[in-house]
Amino acid sequence: MRKIALTSIVLSVLVAGCSKEDTPIAATENAKKVEKTDSAVAANSESNPFFSDYNTPFGIPPFDKITNAHYAPAFKKAIAEAKQEVLDVANNPEPANFENTIEALEYNGKLLTKVAGVFYNLTSAHTNDELKALSKDIGPQLSGLNDDVNLNPALFKRVEAIYNQLDSLDLRVDQKKLVVDRYKQFVRGGAGLNEKDKQTLRDLNARISKLGLEFGDNVLAETNNFELVVEKQEDLAGLPQYLIDAAAETAKERDKPGKWVFTTHRPSKTPFLMYSDKRELREKMWKGYINRANNNNANDNKKIVAEVAALRAKRAQLLGYKTHAHFVLENNTAKNPENVYGLLDKIWPAGLAQAKQELADMQKMVDEQGGGYKVEGWDWRYLSEKIRKARYDLDENQTKPYFSLEDTLKGVFYTVNKLYGMTFKERTDLPVYHEDVRVFEVYYKNGELIGLYLTDHYVRASKRGGAWMNAYRSQYVTEKGEFVKPIIVNVLNYPRPTGDKPTLLTFGQASTLFHEFGHAAHGFLSNGVYPSQAGTSVPRDFVEFPSQVLENWMFEPEVLANFAKHYETGEVIPQALVKKIQAAAQFGQGFATTEYMAASLLDLAWHTQTDTNPVEAASFEDKVIADLGLIPQIAPRYRSTYFSHIFSGGYSSGYYGYIWSEILAADAYNAFKENGIFDQATAEAFRANVLSRGGTDDPMKLYRQFRGQEPDPKHLLESRGLVTQ
Repeated sequence: MRKIALTSIVLSVLVAGCSKEDTPIAATENAKKVEKTDSAVAANSESNPFFSDYNTPFGIPPFDKITNAHYAPAFKKAIAEAKQEVLDVANNPEPANFENTIEALEYNGKLLTKVAGVFYNLTSAHTNDELKALSKDIGPQLSGLNDDVNLNPALFKRVEAIYNQLDSLDLRVDQKKLVVDRYKQFVRGGAGLNEKDKQTLRDLNARISKLGLEFGDNVLAETNNFELVVEKQEDLAGLPQYLIDAAAETAKERDKPGKWVFTTHRPSKTPFLMYSDKRELREKMWKGYINRANNNNANDNKKIVAEVAALRAKRAQLLGYKTHAHFVLENNTAKNPENVYGLLDKIWPAGLAQAKQELADMQKMVDEQGGGYKVEGWDWRYLSEKIRKARYDLDENQTKPYFSLEDTLKGVFYTVNKLYGMTFKERTDLPVYHEDVRVFEVYYKNGELIGLYLTDHYVRASKRGGAWMNAYRSQYVTEKGEFVKPIIVNVLNYPRPTGDKPTLLTFGQASTLFHEFGHAAHGFLSNGVYPSQAGTSVPRDFVEFPSQVLENWMFEPEVLANFAKHYETGEVIPQALVKKIQAAAQFGQGFATTEYMAASLLDLAWHTQTDTNPVEAASFEDKVIADLGLIPQIAPRYRSTYFSHIFSGGYSSGYYGYIWSEILAADAYNAFKENGIFDQATAEAFRANVLSRGGTDDPMKLYRQFRGQEPDPKHLLESRGLVTQ
């Protein structure tokens, strides 16, 4: 998953739109506020790392010097500076032109970018109570800054003047797109509203921002609070030793020595459901997972979900859109929800039919073995693994010894070296925010530095669930022409090594490592000028495309032979086992497709509402699932109360984007298969037209320049085994 780029967060603060409760600040009022900078800020200016150049190798943040106490004064000063800079642009007596308005806005807020680049990465990867509390305070302030920009009539007038004469201006393609994007952001941010409606928009944005933070905190609390405690050895039946060892370590950490603790974090939850012979314990785990933040307690998210959806609908209608989905998708490659439904409706029937066949196969197995029970959701992964093993003679415990975390990371590095000439050199002397973090210098083969790569692989309570890529600093070119090199981080949630055994990955976990580095490569190979267009600053339904492409190489025998080596013997993974993996690759696609698509359709259902009054969340979700015809043994990948992507992340109305992007990825990889998986001409075309271009041009135009044709959905259906080849 690609999180919102930190530079994009700040740039949206300056030129997009969120909220605050006060009105736009006049130039004279703002000047007074800047003059009255809090004395604590001034007193702290010498010791606060954000107020001077980092003076660290490669400009990596000095994590060892930054404390929680530094953020509040840094944000205060940064927001005040950003407001003044925006007002300077708005009140410039010179006629508006590209340089003094569009470019000036693009490069404003340097301190805010610097502070937010650290703060928002850490609130996801290594948070604490102080950061959570500060986030609730800072969020509305940043939302208010957004509104101060979007709702400033003088500033909009300048941007509009440039937009209206765009055809006569001598600008590059990326510059023209920047003008169009800025103009649209102002219009979409409420610049055309009257003063009363502008205030309504501010209030809506402030409330939505606050609720999103509460939602995320509740999900994190529910995830960390749940534990399945096993006290008897016999209740560990079926579980692999690595999982038992990890559960024992978790028990020690939670002050339960001599017991075993399993959690709803994926590295614990998923293999438990896959291997535990204790059906009643699988049921507890499954229900614990799918009922997070849905337990009528202090962390319950049902009312938040309903209110956020209603407020988003109200905001969209205020801005002239039918629904929130229409508002969001206008800027995506899909353009509108009707097009999204058109795509999903083509795939859903085939996926559901396959899922029903998979269920029938499981029930048959249970009946033939005299199980005497009806297959339920907590049985799915367990029975599916049994069938996989019987049908393909493939057990994930056979493959895991060949996928140590360290060797899999080497496999990722091998792949991108062969494709793009990237090389990696580890540094152990640079500051990091947690002892788990590793840092690598990234170079081209000619020795030119590309940037810094940070990895943060292990699960911990201070980290939210999932896997993502983000940037502490994105690539761009300064006003003076300096090429700024990126600092990219991949954050995952793998189990820690236990004893003298390394972290061993399932095939899916190993694939995720490739996926997330696909996002990183998109950031590293960027060659844009403007911060808001560089790297992964592309539409939501395009951003997963480069990461999904890279996953494909892991299935290739040449790549597997390079890194998939037994962690004890060093033996390369046998070709017979590789063939089993490839044969089983399409197994379970009915489940995978429908659980994902159910979540995508649930997202769209919430955000195509026209009713601006909150609904009853549980009943709403139940009706959506019933209307889809989803079988009860499969829950949406994310149910509403823990669907962080859409209620506290940036994917509202956009979760479909994974499969939309996967169509592009399957088609693009077919080009590599046609020409050779490491064909340099194809790799260079992909780098030049996709990875390096970011958001500098229309994404589908860039895709066609790479591929020479429109993407063909048949490659996706074939790769998932939903049609015969």
